[in-house]
Amino acid sequence: MQQFGQIIRRMSGWVMLCLALATSACASDDTAPDYRYRLTVEVETPEGLKTGSSVIEVKQRLVRAGSSPANMAVERRVRGEAVAVDLPGGKTLFALLRSDNNVDWASYVMQTLAPHLDSETFAQQLDNMLLLKGEIVLPRTFPPVGHLKERSAYPMLVTFGDLDDPTSVEEVDPDDLAATFGKGISLKRITVQMTDDPLTAGIERRLGWLEAHGRHHASLKPSGSRYLDEAQLINLVTHGDFSTELYR
Repeated sequence: MQQFGQIIRRMSGWVMLCLALATSACASDDTAPDYRYRLTVEVETPEGLKTGSSVIEVKQRLVRAGSSPANMAVERRVRGEAVAVDLPGGKTLFALLRSDNNVDWASYVMQTLAPHLDSETFAQQLDNMLLLKGEIVLPRTFPPVGHLKERSAYPMLVTFGDLDDPTSVEEVDPDDLAATFGKGISLKRITVQMTDDPLTAGIERRLGWLEAHGRHHASLKPSGSRYLDEAQLINLVTHGDFSTELYR
């Protein structure tokens, strides 16, 4: 019986050692950098150039996907809020934390723009957005890659017929702002730039309903959606597309 107890204690020691090694291995895998970037939207108007910007943070964690040590994946979590651009006539243009076809656009845009080298490992590629210097003008589309087709590189643009009425949300065509806001108004460019500036906050002061909207987990279907079938959930806009900070 005493010998059996020694065996159990020895096995328990091995279990604890394995758990410690596993924990250490998981910790050493967390090599994906966190970073911040500034998203800026510039609009030409009869009253001159109007701009708005927002600092967005992407927190990353490298994890094992499945039981194989070779299977690695990255978890990304975005913090920040949409860009708001005040336009003539009391209208406001919002550039959301998503695109029209990717709800996670804000967490991927800088990685997509980063240089890629075939010789790099998956983990090494996660550092490449840190190589991006200065202001970068977003292309209109990202080219096809792998299973992904050509897709919009822009964030989803929306406005409200009435800022106090969330149901009045309307999708805005980035190639034809005049159709929504009137003659002489057009999108000049959208840029991104790596930064250490603090996160932007305060969009809930513009949209007084946003906090309650998030509390009830409500979603909105923008009118004028041009790309996707109306039955698809990806069309729906939520409070998290405007701000991640109200209900984290």
